[in-house]
Amino acid sequence: MAANEILQILVFAVFFGLALGHLHNQAARSLVNTMEEVVHVMLKVTNYVMRFAPIGVFGAVAGIITTQGLGMLVVFGKLLASFYIALAVLWLVLIAAGYFVLGKEVFRLLKLVRSPMLLGFSTASSESAYPKLMEQLEKFGVKDRITGFVLPLGYSFNLDGSMLYCAFAALFIGQAYGIDLSLGTQITMLLVLMISSKGVAGVPRSSLVVVAAVLPMFGLPEAGLLLILGIDHFLDMGRTATNVLGNAIATAVVAKWENGIVPVAEALAETDEALPVAA
Repeated sequence: MAANEILQILVFAVFFGLALGHLHNQAARSLVNTMEEVVHVMLKVTNYVMRFAPIGVFGAVAGIITTQGLGMLVVFGKLLASFYIALAVLWLVLIAAGYFVLGKEVFRLLKLVRSPMLLGFSTASSESAYPKLMEQLEKFGVKDRITGFVLPLGYSFNLDGSMLYCAFAALFIGQAYGIDLSLGTQITMLLVLMISSKGVAGVPRSSLVVVAAVLPMFGLPEAGLLLILGIDHFLDMGRTATNVLGNAIATAVVAKWENGIVPVAEALAETDEALPVAA
């Protein structure tokens, strides 16, 4: 763990969680409560670090442009363009999968989730879009019991945009340092990122933690993170909107499978009944 090897940390975390889950004494509960409080402390520490991040980003970008010239801005532009093209392809795949299950209703779903997607895109935070997304899924007709179970689960395990972002960041760093990654290595990296990206917090720049943990496994320098810090926020915006879209479609698909989608007319009737009657 001291060497920041992500697989070892994940394996340890799984076994530690299983062992802790089988203990039902007071000591186990106290340990769980302590770790929950430590999470809040670490999030506060991360917040402090992020307050100084703009200074570091400015220094990193200024240093790169000074040594490499203005041509680096063209390189960053190519990275942004490639990333958003890949996101567009992923969106098409997600919508096609949704159409296969939901039919034409997937387009009504897309219209409803535009607002939370835009909110997630502008804030680069999935958490900020969570309440609005629940509201829009309710308007679509998804029952609350399914939304309440699938959506939080998706926010932890269904992070398509985050995984794509991490892969792009790692490959860009490898290319920037002239490190050749074979196809087998890239596939291995993809599998590792599929595991390590689970549970990423839905806050800005949280994916950088995963990237920093994966880089040493494949001989990539962690200092390469400085190369993408300058445009990280713009990349983060795209991955957040993708996460929101993926979770919305996944929740609707599960609801369809479980007969948990209320017909539109019935959902509107329930909404009207819930409205207060004016005196």
